[in-house]
Amino acid sequence: MDSITIENQQEMPKEWRFTIMIGKKPNATQHKVILSKEYWQYLTNGQITPAELITRSFEFLLTREPKESILHSFNVSLISTYFPEYEQIISS
Repeated sequence: MDSITIENQQEMPKEWRFTIMIGKKPNATQHKVILSKEYWQYLTNGQITPAELITRSFEFLLTREPKESILHSFNVSLISTYFPEYEQIISS
């Protein structure tokens, strides 16, 4: 599996914004991801950090599709639209 690197994490009042790199240059892909604090709490009950949730979410995605198929910008809550099992798997 390609490496997942959080290049930037910015906390806002209601969300976190992450910049993620998957793989190594020159073949890496970059992704901008938003995670709402409400959705983080819903999925994790505060048991893991937002960064851990992002990493696990990308691990989840990479087992299902190549890094080039992952959207370059998205809200984490969108994952369950494409993969209905996401919330159950990520919460366990």
